[in-house]
Amino acid sequence: MVKLSVIVPFYNVQAYAPDTLRSLRANTREDFEFILVDDCSTDGTADLLRRAADGMEGVVVRGHGRNAGLATARNTGLDAARGEYIAFLDGDDWLAPGHYTRLLAGIEALGCAFVRTDHVQVTGTSRTVRRVPHGPRGVVGDPRDAILPAGRTTSVDYAFAWAGMYHRSLLDRGLLRFTDGLRTAEDRPWIWRLHREAESFAVLGTLSHFYRRGVATSLTQIGDERQLDFIRAYDQVLSETAADRDAGTLMPKAVRTYCAVISHHIGSVEKFEPSVARTLRTLGAAALGRMPRDVLDDVLDSMDTERATVLRRLRRRSATTEGAAAA
Repeated sequence: MVKLSVIVPFYNVQAYAPDTLRSLRANTREDFEFILVDDCSTDGTADLLRRAADGMEGVVVRGHGRNAGLATARNTGLDAARGEYIAFLDGDDWLAPGHYTRLLAGIEALGCAFVRTDHVQVTGTSRTVRRVPHGPRGVVGDPRDAILPAGRTTSVDYAFAWAGMYHRSLLDRGLLRFTDGLRTAEDRPWIWRLHREAESFAVLGTLSHFYRRGVATSLTQIGDERQLDFIRAYDQVLSETAADRDAGTLMPKAVRTYCAVISHHIGSVEKFEPSVARTLRTLGAAALGRMPRDVLDDVLDSMDTERATVLRRLRRRSATTEGAAAA
């Protein structure tokens, strides 16, 4: 029986994949499988994965005929997964030896549906500890209770799918699948759905996952239209939250988070190509127009002046556009 399936998408990470694969080799166990998904890489990544399959126990390689993005690549891995538990890893990150054995022992001892973990962020030669924004460690709780409060950073803001381990029952219920085709912010609807619908979770204070930031091929470093998929991702968060039984309580958090991300992107608009920047402003204004007016008013009143000013200016743009269209 396969105890754990680890899903690892790769796309044009030839420079970093050897570190990732070495760390997987240091985490092998006879009841673990590693599903390596090549998302139609155009560098030497695919060759590295084929060699890994020949020289490492438990490796399964899957490939895409066209580049489909991280969300779809993870779903490809989920389709192939046979394990009782599921974990994710990105193709440019790496792990300390024994990482998955420690997580597996933790989740089995606690008996919860999923666990979340801290991690080490790596930027060049610097190392920074990043903690799950949830106080209790090693204590089983209700994931829904970890969504709020609206005005603070909470567990749904720590959206890294790879920072944890998940029981297969969540996959069988459809809670681990990602929205196909999302090129960025794919973790956001995913983490919200998980916290709304899973029955139990806990946080483990492990620091054996190393997350590489500032990779040139990462979409966070590329200012093209794929970055704008965050609009579609957060629209999904809003629509699903609006249908939730606790919509009135949860919606302020969803709106506030969406507003913060729009403000962030508008504040760094210079990184985008000019045509994409124009589209960003148009889509951002339209997104504000779709938000519940009373909730948005309260959120803007509670935000800091700088971000609120940016968003109010964008909101006026939406109102002006709607007025011109009506005329």
